[in-house]
This record gives sequence, structure tokens and C-alpha cells, in this order.
Amino acid sequence: MNKKLAAALSGGAVLVLALSGCSDDEGNKVDDWAKTFCDQAKPQIQKRADAHQIIISTAADSKPAEIQAADSKAFQDIANADRALAKAVESAGAPPVENGEKVQQDAIKELNATAVAYEGLKKQVDALDPTNQQKFADGLQGVADGLTKIEKMDQNALSKLEEGELGQAMAKQPGCQKPTASTPPKASGSASPQPGSTASGSSDKASTKPAKPTASAKTEE
Repeated sequence: MNKKLAAALSGGAVLVLALSGCSDDEGNKVDDWAKTFCDQAKPQIQKRADAHQIIISTAADSKPAEIQAADSKAFQDIANADRALAKAVESAGAPPVENGEKVQQDAIKELNATAVAYEGLKKQVDALDPTNQQKFADGLQGVADGLTKIEKMDQNALSKLEEGELGQAMAKQPGCQKPTASTPPKASGSASPQPGSTASGSSDKASTKPAKPTASAKTEE
């Protein structure tokens, strides 16, 4: 399979929390809010990490139909996780910080919008023709372009929650730490993503900022 198909999707965004270092002066209310949210967020952050890894490992050496099926499921999984994260923010209530209600509502709105965008990518992938490798590769270029557009939304979705004392409180919660993908990457080497492009990169802190998808989905015969 053409080696650049993986590169087209290797930047699939995984929304996890870009958390700053901890401090010891947060109030109990802020800590309680962070625990409530992060406990609910943990399985959704894990789901996104797993979906991201599936996209990369499947695209590495699989047939177009297999890539199509894996990407379609992964994008839907990410969309479902985003909606669940929005519900977690809603369930936790307005965070006890300045403009907490607006921070909460903005996060809910942006997470739901990102979910809709990922479902759009799913439909785009579902519409590709896996029987024609050239057309399929060209179609993946369009998917990569879509990922680029979603990148900004992913970065913004929880950015306000990650600021100041609230972000510091969340940094102490296990549920908001960077996950390790449950699905190991495939062993084929040539199409492996570069270090830092997956959810299981070397950094100790998670990051909301996804690696940019490359714009190279052209075939290599």
C-alpha cells in the first residue's frame, strides 16, 4: 500500500488536556470541580487516544477498504468522545473561577462543534472509492485537509479550562493525564508516524495541540 496514506492521517487530533505544572494553593472548590470533571473525562480521553492510534497503525500498511473502515470508526469514536466530554463539562457545573459559567458554556459548545466536524470527516471517508487506489489516495488528501481545519477547534475546545488555577488543579487529577493508546502500533516501519505525532509521545504532559496532518496523500507506486 502506498506509504503516504498514513502520513495523510498521521496528524489526527487527539483531544487531551495541555496541563501546566501543579501548585499547592488551589482552593478546595477548584480541586473538587477538577476531580469531578477529570473522573468523567478519563475514559473519553482514552477513547480518543485509541482512535488516533488505530488511524495511524491501520493506514501504515493496509488495503484501502481496511483503511476506510478503520478511519470511519475512529472518526465516529472521536466524535462520540467529544460529545461525552461536553456532557462531562456540563455535569461538573460551572467551574468556580472568574466567568466560570461562560467558560463552561464555551467548552460545551466547542466540543459539540468538534464532534460534528469529525462526523463530517467520517462521511467524507465513507464516500471514498476503495477500489481505485489513486482516487482513494486523492480522497485521503481531502480528509487530511479536513483534519487541518479541525485542528484549531481541537486546540480551543478546552483551552479556557486549562488556564490558571483551574488548569493547575486539573493537572493533579489522574483522569486528565496523557493516556497511552490501548491499541499498539503495527510493526511495519516505513509508514510509522514521527515521534510526538501520536497520543503516546514522550512528553509527560498531555497536549491539546495535535500534530498537523501532512498534505501528502499522493500515491507512491
